[in-house]
Amino acid sequence: MQQSYADLITAIGEDLSRPGLQGTPDRAARAFRDLTRGYQQTLDEVTNQAIFPTTNREMVMVKGIEFYSLCEHHLLPFMGVAHVAYLPDGQVIGLSKLARIVDLYARRLQIQENLTQQIAQAVMDATNARGAAVVMDAQHLCMMMRGVEKQNSYTITSSMMGAFRDEATTRKELLHLLNGLGSRK
Repeated sequence: MQQSYADLITAIGEDLSRPGLQGTPDRAARAFRDLTRGYQQTLDEVTNQAIFPTTNREMVMVKGIEFYSLCEHHLLPFMGVAHVAYLPDGQVIGLSKLARIVDLYARRLQIQENLTQQIAQAVMDATNARGAAVVMDAQHLCMMMRGVEKQNSYTITSSMMGAFRDEATTRKELLHLLNGLGSRK
């Protein structure tokens, strides 16, 4: 990977012996490994058995989980927030594990549409929930730095599974909580 970065830097006409670039291929390779660390993790590892019995069957939601990912088309970052909700069915997951699930899939080469679905499915798989919902709001540098160069654009995606998809009242409650109660700027 270091050699690939060295080749890229050289290909744009830069001099790898220049003081500011000395060591850059190594640093860039380490950074890229970190940005894609999701490939080295599994759902079981990130949830770490933090599943607990409960009698609660009401919605659990964590809003505003920051995430960073890389667009699989241009290898440029996209970043934003994820809102993750689920309906327990006999067990709950540690709240921090929801953020870890977001990172597990965000730290891979992605498109936001698939990322949203992967997180919802992982929550379903980890908790055996009656339903899971994920709403993501992100800005994409591939739209901001190149191409159309639209600085204020953002993309919202959602994935509704189980009761969130099948029950209108459950979906309505989710949307009410996302848009009102507990909102943060």
